[in-house]
Amino acid sequence: MTLPMAIADYIPVILFLIASMTLLHDLYHAMSKGAFALFSAGVILIFTAGLFKATWKLLYALNICDFVALNNAFFPMQSTGFVLGALGIIGFLFFKQNKAFAVVPPVYTSSLIFVIFTIFGTFCMWMGLAWISSKMKEKKAALLFILSFICMLGMGYLSSKDFANPLMNWIGEIINNIGMILLFIGVRILHKGGLEFYEK
Repeated sequence: MTLPMAIADYIPVILFLIASMTLLHDLYHAMSKGAFALFSAGVILIFTAGLFKATWKLLYALNICDFVALNNAFFPMQSTGFVLGALGIIGFLFFKQNKAFAVVPPVYTSSLIFVIFTIFGTFCMWMGLAWISSKMKEKKAALLFILSFICMLGMGYLSSKDFANPLMNWIGEIINNIGMILLFIGVRILHKGGLEFYEK
């Protein structure tokens, strides 16, 4: 683990935070309290998980400590965040917004459920944004969200590989950064296109 690699890990975290804050601001008026609560809880968990992992890498690279709990928390937190965010987007797109709903995520120790959560959550969130883009006639944004989703799948694949190998780590960092840059640009396009005033 090198210092440049650890610092690079903060870039997608920051981009995701900015994109998420933009989405929360723009969709607040349109979402029911239940859908908004699920979506905001999801993005907060995703951001926190990314911040935890980036901080673990930084502490390790600086030889301060190996705070392994930060790394271990990443996968279950991020995957749960994705599924909560997905439920918020699904609620927004397919349910009447004057009816709130709530879902309590199950507590489960197997990693399989977190894999399912991550795939399900990323698909629904990213494709939900692509759907909104198409409704707003922002085809470029829709394409960016689809490409960003492909990068997220690539990260999922790479996470099963040997991340002790610096080359694999850098490939993962590059793909993660590309995915978050595409998400960020797509969200900015929707924001400038009037997402704040979007009506289903």
